[in-house]
Amino acid sequence: MEAGGCDIHLVSSTDSPEFGRFKWAVTHSSIIGLDAEWKPVRVHQVTFPPVLLLQMACRLLNQQDSPSPLVVFLLDLSQLHLPDIHHLLTHVFLSPNILKLGFRFKQDLIYLSSTFRSHSGGGGGFLRVEPYLDIASIYSSHLHHHHKQTRKKTNSLSSICQELLGISLSKELQCSDWSLRPLTQHQITYAALDALCLIHIFHVFQQRLLKQGAIQSLTEVEYSDLNLGLKQILREPDNSSRILRTTYCEAVEMVRATMLEYPRRQLEASLKKSSWDSSIPPMDYTLLQIVRQYGDKLILTESDGKPRTSKKKGKRKSSTGFTCKEKQVDTIDDWQGPPPWDSLLGGDGCPKFLCDVMVEGLAKHLRCVGIDAAVPYSKKPETRELIDQAIKEKRVILTRDAKLLRHEYLLRNQIYRVKSLLKNDQLLEVIETFELKICEDQLMSRCTKCNGKFIQKPLSIEEALEAAKGFQVIPNCLFDRNIEFWQCTDCNQLYWEGTQYHNAVQKFIDVSCRNTQILGRVSVGAR
Repeated sequence: MEAGGCDIHLVSSTDSPEFGRFKWAVTHSSIIGLDAEWKPVRVHQVTFPPVLLLQMACRLLNQQDSPSPLVVFLLDLSQLHLPDIHHLLTHVFLSPNILKLGFRFKQDLIYLSSTFRSHSGGGGGFLRVEPYLDIASIYSSHLHHHHKQTRKKTNSLSSICQELLGISLSKELQCSDWSLRPLTQHQITYAALDALCLIHIFHVFQQRLLKQGAIQSLTEVEYSDLNLGLKQILREPDNSSRILRTTYCEAVEMVRATMLEYPRRQLEASLKKSSWDSSIPPMDYTLLQIVRQYGDKLILTESDGKPRTSKKKGKRKSSTGFTCKEKQVDTIDDWQGPPPWDSLLGGDGCPKFLCDVMVEGLAKHLRCVGIDAAVPYSKKPETRELIDQAIKEKRVILTRDAKLLRHEYLLRNQIYRVKSLLKNDQLLEVIETFELKICEDQLMSRCTKCNGKFIQKPLSIEEALEAAKGFQVIPNCLFDRNIEFWQCTDCNQLYWEGTQYHNAVQKFIDVSCRNTQILGRVSVGAR
């Protein structure tokens, strides 16, 4: 399997060829990106969730027999015998010759340590990762251009990848059930990319440091001190202090970089004696500089090994003054109609939905096919506010929050729990569950930004330019094309038959073709 141009190996047995490749890779890597997956945590859970998948993306040292310097291993901890891999993982986490990368990895390490401690003979967990570099911290302090308007929007791994790498990292599968086997292809790709992107982000950081002159490359050091012996190097104040501040192993690496005549056999013997594990080559000089200047370590304390429990509250007051009580009954996931818009209940017959924050992205997909899909008035609405909005506008709440179904103020025909994770699958599920009929005239008939309706009469280029003044920029490439524009009656957003429009229509065609029941009810065409 491949993702991002590198191989992916799923390791589920220590007797498999994949495990052999994994052992070889970690002893021939200079950088490893770490991530972990577990089953979503339930509210008031008193134990740590077991880690089910450990992702390790390896940047291999220059190997002639390796077609790619990057490879990702997915360790299936639900299938592996944990005592067999505890010793190897401990050495990787503590190796001074491997830089470990993570994105707020401390919680992952806590869960991972608990997983190994809970298994008989699984070892004492993992209390330290060193040297370690947190991508979130590096991004905030060195890679992010701080702007007041964007600071809160650029702190997730997905947004960092979009900004630095120009790729969209979907997080839809983050809360999927990782305990189910076999893993889907989507889950495997998602898990691999989460670890692999850490190495790509670090590469951007490394190149930026080299460009700024904050660190030196091996080539620069070799050519600048090509004719210097060890005695001359040590006479230089800067070089002398640099060597004295490093460990013996690091100093030998520097000597090799500055004195090409140093006997290779003597160097290898020195490294073998000074390294804790001679099978893992020492870091190159450039990487050593980064570790020394920016490297950190993850250390778990005794308190980290105990889950934090909170007192369960039976009542909670909302901002409107109402008290929200939770029903102590079993949750019913299946839809129980009729919907509030049904004519028998005084509705107008037009389907209307309210997507809460957990499925807010689904609202845009529904709008693309002409379905009225609103979002909460506020970004963090109280439960009662969400319910009041749904009752007032005769909408069905769409959510993935099982806890929301237990509120006593909510009728069964006012809420539906979406079971699918991917947005396209969620769209199919809603269309099928509520037996929605989608026709050609409905496609792209609603504003994906605000859920408003379009002006029925298309606008010419002159009318669109007038409407867009001081509000929206129309690309110059559209001026010579005979295209029509549509404008939202609510937010005045302009739309035209461009790439985004055709992609939205094509995506709906693709989604519809995946379900024969829906396909029989759908007639798709272009405007």
